[in-house]
Amino acid sequence: MTEPSDLPGDLKDSFNGALGLITALPHAAELGLEVLEAGTDHALMRAPYDPRLVGDPETGVIHGGLITTLLDTCCGLAAMLSHTRPASAATLDLRIDYMRPATPGREVIARARCHRATRSVAFVQATAYHPEAEDKPIATATAAFILEGAPS
Repeated sequence: MTEPSDLPGDLKDSFNGALGLITALPHAAELGLEVLEAGTDHALMRAPYDPRLVGDPETGVIHGGLITTLLDTCCGLAAMLSHTRPASAATLDLRIDYMRPATPGREVIARARCHRATRSVAFVQATAYHPEAEDKPIATATAAFILEGAPS
């Protein structure tokens, strides 16, 4: 994971604040979501495979709700890091396109990038995939977040 010491000075507080918010989310902790990397406009997160979260017992494919939560959380982290002061981010709009089912027994990675941030809204795009198959997305997301506490 990116360490705060690797980031520019004014982003360290934002990183620590955003990471604290993500790790404090009860549902993120219960699902085992993990931040792998974060920077001024991007985030990379991981969701481990968990048999408790299987959506189709016949195939072992995880529930789409896990993919949605992973993408939403990763996008929110990228949105929060788009400003130099810690900001909370609330999902304003989230569109997810499911391309294919996740492979049973495999972790899922989400990569999000904030493409534009105004004083109060951040626009983010993300992709969910298996680590060795980034070119074969499981799902993509386009999202907008309202930023609270962002600089004016």
